[in-house]
Amino acid sequence: MTTPAKPDDVPATMLAWRLHGRGGLDDIAVDRVETPRPSPGEALIRVHAAAITRDELEWPVDRLPAIPSYEVSGEAVAGAPGLRGVAAGDHVFALTAFDRDGGAAEYVTVPTGLLAPKPRTIDHVEAAAIPMGALSAWQGLFVHGGLAEGQRVLILGASGGVGHVATQLARWRGAVVVAAVSAAKAELAYRLGADQVVDRTTGFADAIEPVDLVFDTTGGEVVVRAASALRPGGRVISIAEEPPPEVRDRVASAFFVVEPDGEQLAVIGSLVDEGRVRPAIDSVFAFRDARSAFERSLRPDTTGKIVIRIAG
Repeated sequence: MTTPAKPDDVPATMLAWRLHGRGGLDDIAVDRVETPRPSPGEALIRVHAAAITRDELEWPVDRLPAIPSYEVSGEAVAGAPGLRGVAAGDHVFALTAFDRDGGAAEYVTVPTGLLAPKPRTIDHVEAAAIPMGALSAWQGLFVHGGLAEGQRVLILGASGGVGHVATQLARWRGAVVVAAVSAAKAELAYRLGADQVVDRTTGFADAIEPVDLVFDTTGGEVVVRAASALRPGGRVISIAEEPPPEVRDRVASAFFVVEPDGEQLAVIGSLVDEGRVRPAIDSVFAFRDARSAFERSLRPDTTGKIVIRIAG
């Protein structure tokens, strides 16, 4: 167990990976920069691990240079202003806001409302792998999708970065889970808790009973076929792209972008400790090898999160 940092232990400068241009991997470098100072309502976090998402080097090009990686797990630093609700030495994790610097650094400031206690039963690397996928799944299923106990949900991409958590959360909620995956991922989908698994290339209306919700994590034409399996009053919710007109004109549908939320993440963290949600990790890289981590995130054969181990 680490000893909580003291105010005079926080260095004036820190190491951070920063994106300097629009060239993606060609424009990322490790720099020594000033350690951020938290504003009121923020906490300074000593980062233990940070996870990355495919294509995220394309997001902050309007505010360069920028520190990427918006999923973090670490330790609240003692003496930081604005620590209301977060005690010094607390181990926390978060999805932080996309319009500010992220966690591919030794320290990061995070609004306290976005922080949640790190699950006790997993380490910081595993905790960093959770926020983006889990919050996307939670909001898609329950906030936008209104999924309730006893309803049926068809999850497109049920073994992917968001889909594998959505499958577990829908099962926890008491829904009947139909997982649409490739044939090679069928066994994994069953292990995650799916009640039925169908090949994503199938005609869903003929292969499954009608569903109340289609949760689309992949995009593409598959959502058109999936929408045909909806019962009257059913809906399509997508995190991948705006549903096409042939879906929007026939059924209720919506596209959304995940929002950071500490309260929702705290509930998810408790489910992790209960063994109901398990994170999936593709690979772990040392801080000095973060460029390789971003390169790995662009490959089509990843299974789970890519995580950068920074401290601890």
